[in-house]
Amino acid sequence: MLSNKEQEREIAKGEVAAKATSTTTLAAAIIDRRRIKCPGKCNQGEGNMTMKLSSLWTSVAFAALVAATSAHAADKITKIGVLAPLAGGSAADGNEMVDGAKLAVDEINAAGGVAGYKLQLVVGDTQNMSVDSVTSAVQRLTGDRELNAIVTGYADYSNFEIELMAEQEMPYLLYGSTDATRAIIAPRPDKFPTVWSLNASYDAYKTAMIPVLHGLEKSGKLKLPNKKVALISTDNPYSKGIMNGLKKSFEEDGWTVTSADLLPTGEIGDWRTFLVQVRRDNPALIINTDSRPDNAAKFLTQFLEQPTNSLIFIQYAPHIPEFLKLTGEKATGVIYDLIGGTLPKNPRTAEVEQKFKAKFGYEPGSSGPAVYEEVMLYADALKKVGDPKNRLAIGKAIGEANKPTAEGMLSFDPKTHLAIQSDDGFPIQFYQVWDGRRIVFSPQQHATGEFRVPPWMKQ
Repeated sequence: MLSNKEQEREIAKGEVAAKATSTTTLAAAIIDRRRIKCPGKCNQGEGNMTMKLSSLWTSVAFAALVAATSAHAADKITKIGVLAPLAGGSAADGNEMVDGAKLAVDEINAAGGVAGYKLQLVVGDTQNMSVDSVTSAVQRLTGDRELNAIVTGYADYSNFEIELMAEQEMPYLLYGSTDATRAIIAPRPDKFPTVWSLNASYDAYKTAMIPVLHGLEKSGKLKLPNKKVALISTDNPYSKGIMNGLKKSFEEDGWTVTSADLLPTGEIGDWRTFLVQVRRDNPALIINTDSRPDNAAKFLTQFLEQPTNSLIFIQYAPHIPEFLKLTGEKATGVIYDLIGGTLPKNPRTAEVEQKFKAKFGYEPGSSGPAVYEEVMLYADALKKVGDPKNRLAIGKAIGEANKPTAEGMLSFDPKTHLAIQSDDGFPIQFYQVWDGRRIVFSPQQHATGEFRVPPWMKQ
């Protein structure tokens, strides 16, 4: 009994043989038709003519067969899919993911391909990231027999598609929602040999902010008026998980949590109900963990209509270029943090960002470079294994990676399949937006500038 992969190889061999057979059959038919014109009573001249025609068409047939075989050998293609939300509030991030994949595929193909194959990119649009949209996109990609790997920044918030990839033994590289990835993989890592996350654990999102605030106060760069914090999130695993973790950490540090509101996931046009309560409580810190740039821009704009003496922290969204386009100078002073972001002082980061600017005309956030590195990591594994159909071997080669990336030194935790976090490999970085620029102010080894008091705060 042949395995699925052995059956695929036999089918592929059959397709090549069928092409050769059809070419030979066509040539034989042409020769036979030429002979019919001289059915047995040909004179010598006619016989010679028949022999010449037979020789001629045999040569043509042979040449056609060689050409067909050579073309097949020269045009070996393996497809790679990219899942991305190309509609709704995450569309800007989704388009950046596709650009990252395009950049890597074009670069690999321009260098001659990998292991004798050229890569062909296929886009799977997860649209608004609903279960139905993601499932449909995954099924379309995995249903293509020539497609042997899939990459994404994030396809949805829960990463449920990991299970679908494991069923297909599909190499799947993703970047977002590592809490969800760990929850799925950690109980049975052996069940997911082809699924790996190019980002580290999100635990630091829930704990690292407090020591950073203590450090700013100790240095005299920030004086908080009280120990009150207001939190708001949208109801998805990514945003809600981070808010709940922050709530616990601040309470353990002696802070008063004045609110921890939860709004439905999706577009939010009016944040004023929450902000009315914020203005009554006047907390020193306001945290919004919704990650959509359009929502974050409206939140900031409405806060600045009547700002309180509060530090504003917004999760992830300020790192997406669209946020800065929507807010302009208003964003000056906002802080955020990022795990798995590109490291500003890393030479690899400068290289990738320059390639983005040259090809697409913009400076990327984090999703584009992450997907670029995912495609490059897959190419490394394909080069090592040689056969894109040998998916389990490719998954194993990916898991053994130890290489520099724009996000830091990459290696994987075999228990969770997440990237290993450290100050040198995938650290958590704290940023502040100032005059349209994203400035890293912590940790010091990656800092590109100093924290400054936001213009709306009084010190």
